[in-house]
Amino acid sequence: MSEKKTNKLAATFKSQDTEEWLDIHFTRPLGLLWANFFNLFGTHPNVVTILSILLGLGAGICFYFTDFWTNLLGVGLLVWANLYDSCDGQLARMTGKKTRSGRILDGFAGDVWFFAIYVAISLRLMPTWGPWIWVLTVVTGFIFHGKQCALADYYRNIHLYFLKGKDGSELDHSDRLTAEFQHLTWRRDGAWKLFLFFYRNYTRSQERLTPAFQRLRNALAERFPKALPQPLRDDFRAGSLPLMKWANILTFNTRAIVLYIAVLVNEPWIYPVFEATVMNALMLYMWRRHENLCRRVQANLDTYETAV
Repeated sequence: MSEKKTNKLAATFKSQDTEEWLDIHFTRPLGLLWANFFNLFGTHPNVVTILSILLGLGAGICFYFTDFWTNLLGVGLLVWANLYDSCDGQLARMTGKKTRSGRILDGFAGDVWFFAIYVAISLRLMPTWGPWIWVLTVVTGFIFHGKQCALADYYRNIHLYFLKGKDGSELDHSDRLTAEFQHLTWRRDGAWKLFLFFYRNYTRSQERLTPAFQRLRNALAERFPKALPQPLRDDFRAGSLPLMKWANILTFNTRAIVLYIAVLVNEPWIYPVFEATVMNALMLYMWRRHENLCRRVQANLDTYETAV
């Protein structure tokens, strides 16, 4: 790839720190091709996101069936959906059409994909597992999967905040979202108010999972209201960067690969069991290290006072 093309591709990344190897070498390059295609027609990124939702739903339907070729089609549809999930963000950064509604819709897209996938797996396994399969998939899908992805997403945005500042991150605060929600009216702003209701609750759930970071965040706002000292930002990034590989594992690629293998070998139960065991263990490990990092930085805030 030429240097010019490499630079154009890199410009559509959020950050090299938070990109996964498979995304850099596969998903992002193909996502950029799609972004260039949609840009020719002036397509809004949110339209691409909606297309990804439809593709993900199609994948879920395919995973209900047991024959190999239908499952392979489902794999292809989910890969395609993920390319569009990359493309919408790249298109938004390329065209300057980044919006909070786009971010919320983008997060909602993945939830729809996996809701369809969990339902399909449950229906597929009902003849052998009986109703107990619903217990496994509901607990795994609505509790474990949700917490894993929410925490990984939050940690990546925290990392981007210390790396690039407020403008380079999508780090929100539930108090501010609540104030905005209360200001809106159902009659005039019904759709956005509903959207904001779910997004605020999602953000609040992230904050509840990260008590040490919330204390650090409050302390930073009090001590450094204008800007964070560069040495503090550098130290936090140094501690956070090794955790980004675990955050990436907890998002899409690793779980998708396990899902593909599970459905293609006609053992779809492997996927929810993998999420409940391996992915949960990784989440707890990442959470403990990140909370310790936040406590350590907060304990040393006095050392950064002279750097302001």
